[in-house]
Amino acid sequence: MRPGRAAELGLVGIAAVWGLTFVMVQDAVERLPVMAFLGYRFAAAALLVAVIFRRRLRALSRAGWRAGLVMGAFLTAGYVLQTLGLERTSASNAGFITGLFVVVTPLIGALLFRDRIGAPAWAAALVSALGLYMLSGTDGLGLGDALVLLCAVAFSAHIVATARFVGDHDPGALLAVQLGVCGLFCLAAAGAGGDLESPRGGAVWSALIVTSLVASALGFFVQTYAQRHAPPARTALILASEPAFAGLFGWLAGGEHLSALAWSGAALITVAIVAVEVVPRLRPPRPLPEG
Repeated sequence: MRPGRAAELGLVGIAAVWGLTFVMVQDAVERLPVMAFLGYRFAAAALLVAVIFRRRLRALSRAGWRAGLVMGAFLTAGYVLQTLGLERTSASNAGFITGLFVVVTPLIGALLFRDRIGAPAWAAALVSALGLYMLSGTDGLGLGDALVLLCAVAFSAHIVATARFVGDHDPGALLAVQLGVCGLFCLAAAGAGGDLESPRGGAVWSALIVTSLVASALGFFVQTYAQRHAPPARTALILASEPAFAGLFGWLAGGEHLSALAWSGAALITVAIVAVEVVPRLRPPRPLPEG
């Protein structure tokens, strides 16, 4: 199997795990403060990755450290916003809204790096906005949904930054740095807020183990490695299966039920997500110039 194909299959598996973690994290943060949970999760993942890639981490250049810090800042913003949002909205809503990073990714590339995007990307943005309106119940975004929407923007920026840096620096070393940034920031914030509590209960410990070892350490290594073989839009499209898994596990494990209007909104968001990548591929190739 080609490395690129193996990486893409790995991304699908990671997306399934990330979908499951919506429900697990939602249960865990009912028993442990958000910043403490995130601090334990990412500090443990960073320590594991740093031990595995210790030689590559020591060899990382100053430019590599700067790249890891930038990626870590976006990653931290995404997970803090997402986890705070999960305290105020359902796992299904959070999953579908987070999936909007696929639509936002090409827009950020256009704004920050002047990447060219076509009409399908703009149309997908409009369709997803309508879907978000319907998913939120047409009464406007609640605080939880709004926080998760900002999380999608942060994750889009993380994907764009990863695409810019991963070709020049070792992915394992970059991963250790960005996970460390997230873990240290969240632990410091939890300590400053007096929320640095010890984990208690099986739900909290199981969520920490799955999210730190599988979802974070393994998951982001697979993503970083895959982006050496696939452009940001394709990586984003594959990871967009995460909302479907989040909705499935929210229904199976959390007993969540969406209204018909909300399901229609989720369907529009899914269509927009897929269209961003699929529609451009349906265009016939341009003929080569003669001569």
